[in-house]
Parts: sequence; C-alpha cells; structure tokens
Amino acid sequence: MPELVFLWTDILVFLLVGLVTAFILYARRRPHLSRPWRMVFSSKIGVSTVIVLLFYVVIGLMDSVHYRPDANASDEKSVEMLSLLDYALSDMRLRQEKTYSAPLATHLYAKENIEQPDGSTLRDFPRLKYGGAHLDDPLNDYSRDLFKQTVIGMSIGIGIWLLLSVIIVLLLSLNNHRSFNDQLKVVVYGDPHIPWRTALWTLLVMLLLLGTLYNLSQYYHVLGTDKVGEDVFYQALKSIRTGLLIGTLTTLVMLPAAILLGIMAGYFKGWVDDLIQYTYTTLNSIPGVLLIAAAILMMQIYMSNHEAEFASLVERADMRLLFLCMILGVTSWTGLCRLLRGETLKLSELDYVQASTAFGVGHFTIILKHILPNVVHIVLITVVLDFSGLVLAEAVLSYVNIGVDPSTNSWGNMINSARLEMAREPIVWWSLAASLFFMFTLVLAANLFSDVVRDAFDPRLRSQS
Repeated sequence: MPELVFLWTDILVFLLVGLVTAFILYARRRPHLSRPWRMVFSSKIGVSTVIVLLFYVVIGLMDSVHYRPDANASDEKSVEMLSLLDYALSDMRLRQEKTYSAPLATHLYAKENIEQPDGSTLRDFPRLKYGGAHLDDPLNDYSRDLFKQTVIGMSIGIGIWLLLSVIIVLLLSLNNHRSFNDQLKVVVYGDPHIPWRTALWTLLVMLLLLGTLYNLSQYYHVLGTDKVGEDVFYQALKSIRTGLLIGTLTTLVMLPAAILLGIMAGYFKGWVDDLIQYTYTTLNSIPGVLLIAAAILMMQIYMSNHEAEFASLVERADMRLLFLCMILGVTSWTGLCRLLRGETLKLSELDYVQASTAFGVGHFTIILKHILPNVVHIVLITVVLDFSGLVLAEAVLSYVNIGVDPSTNSWGNMINSARLEMAREPIVWWSLAASLFFMFTLVLAANLFSDVVRDAFDPRLRSQS
C-alpha cells in the first residue's frame, strides 16, 4: 500500500498555502486591502500573469505531495519516494535512453558503431529506445506523425479550455444572479471589473501549449535527453518546485523578523533603534555569498556526521533545500526592515498615533491597529519584487555549487551541468535552453505581476492615477 511522506518543505508549502488563503479571506473584509487587489485583477497584465503563475503553482503543489509506492519494503532506504507529479509524468520519468538525443529526435545525437545482421559494422546514429519507437519508418512517417500528435495535443487543450470556460461562466452567472447567456455576453464583450476575455485567451494559450507538449511527450522526448538519457522536459518541470520553494519559503522565513524589527526600530526609537540598526548593518557588511557558502558547508558536515538521521537521499536533499531557504531568508530581511523602519518613523509622528499615545493606549495596540495596517502595502510590494530575485539567486548559487543538492532537480543544476555540454562537439544546447525558458517565463510573469501590485498598493501612484 502507498504511504504518504511529509517532508519539511512539503509541510511549509501547505502552511504557506493556508496563510495565503487566510490572508485572502481577511483582505476581502478590509476595504483598504480589497480595493487595491480589485485594481490588480482589473488589469489585463495582472490577470494574464496570475494565470501563468497559477500553472507553475499547480505543478509545484503536485510535486509537493510525496508518497512511497511500497511502504512494506524491508529496506526503507531502497524504497523510492515519488510525488503526484512523478506519477502523472511516469512515462517521461521511466523512459530513459542511453545518452544524448535532440528535441523530438528519433535517433541518438552521436554516431556509434552498429553491428549489422550480416556481422558487419556500420557507424551511424542508433535508433532511440523510446523516442519515436512507434514509427516503423522514421524517415517517411516522422513529419506526418509529428503533425498528427500536435493536432491531437492542441485538440485536448481546446477541449479542456472549453470545459473550464463553461464552468467559469456558470459560476459567474450563479454569483451575479444572471442567466448563462447574459453572463456569457458580459464575458465576451468585456466585463468592466475583470477582463475575463483576456483571462480566457491567456488560459487558451497555456492549455494549447501544455496539451501539445504533454501529448508529444508520450511519443517523443520533447526537449531531448541529457548525458544519462533522462528526459530534459521532465527535469525542467520537476525544477519548478525548487524555484517556487526558494522564492516563497525564503519569504516565510524573513517576513516575521523584518516586520517585527522594522516596526520596533521606527516606533520605539532610542536604544532599540540603535541596536536593530547595528544588527542589520553588521549583517549587510558580510558578503552574502560567503555567508551562504559557509552555512551550506556546515550543513554538509553535519549531514555527513549524522547519516542515520536521514532515511533517504530525498530527505537529505530536502533538508539542504530547507536550510538554503533559511539562509537566504536570514540574509534578505534587512532591506525590508530598513523600509519599514523609515515608514514607521513617519507614521509614529502622525496625529492619530500621537492622540492614541496621549489617551494611554498600549504600544502593542497602537502597533497592531495603526502602524501595521499602514505598512502592509510596503510588505506586499517587497515580497512580490523579491520573488524573482530569489529564483535567480538559486540558479546562481547552484551554478557555483553552493545551492541545492546536486540530486535535486533545479534550473541552477541544469545550467551547471550544461557548462560542459556547451563545450562538446556537437553542442548540446537543449538543457540550457529548457532551463532558461522555464526560468525566464516564471521571472517575467513575477516581475510583471509585481509591477501591477506596486501600482495598485503604492498610495502615491494611486493618487497620481
């Protein structure tokens, strides 16, 4: 029987999902928070980027539900630990070739000596074991089959899009107390509050791309294979979880310290302000890369000396990923703390805060009721702006071998392994291209979304508009 396995990062991921859900419910009842979010979702760019980010989030959440297929195995370390994403992509995971193959290829990338039935040897490109194996005559059937599978994949994407569109329009009609046809006209001709037409077009593009790639992956290696024959498309999808974890769990680590210390420094002033300023100034004076490298080295030494505490290699890699998130959080809270200190210094001098102090209202109540709600926009803007920077930081750190564990799928590890591949002849370019494409799409969507959030939550920008 399968057994669910809860890694530390899995627990923190779903804790973060719960906190985001709680914040959404809280913000819906607060006009000063719900009004800017309505501005975000009334933007075409905001809606489009949210849909792109949702695809990444769904894949990351699927990869965060782990289980052991056979919990009754005698040797626990030999039991393979899989995720829901591994189960969904089992074809790509299990179909391993001998070595490199180009995207959508039917033969290996390098020539080998092939023994003929008559005993002679021919130097040619061998057929792949799985990629295009269903073709009897690859030379003549390849183009026609590729077109056929593309059309089937696009048809699957269109079918899912039509189903989701009907569900969305039906839910909107029930919520707005309209008939289905009336709500459909509003969606098609333009909703003044939410650009549903833009959202549905973006959803169609994503589903067309996903449906086509998934259907082709059942017959070919869409993005080729690496040195040991593993599917590069599978590696790129598995790396999404690592990128999202670095960008979100780091925020979860650094937010409490940044908010607490920043508000305390600006509100209490005096020796409290001096002590907090001295702390983050000292931390900023230490080069971040050196601090991260030292911390990762200490973690590796600890894991080497306490191997019995880790039941599998997956748990070792997960602990290193969690530790990396903590270190990045420790080194990245200082910027937000400085911003909150300056904003709190300004807010503490305003009339309503001075009046609350004169009436004897407690410091904790003033901070909770007057200071914190007025700095939420700074926190939100900083969080969404820092997300893309943290995703890129993981790639850079893995490139210099102080990032995630080498056994962990990540874009940084893919780029790191592509260094030697780019130096060989012929050049193996698809691993680097796949990692850069997926990372670029995530970072671009996050940056565009952060710009919309900044415009909606910054009071000065709202007043100008």
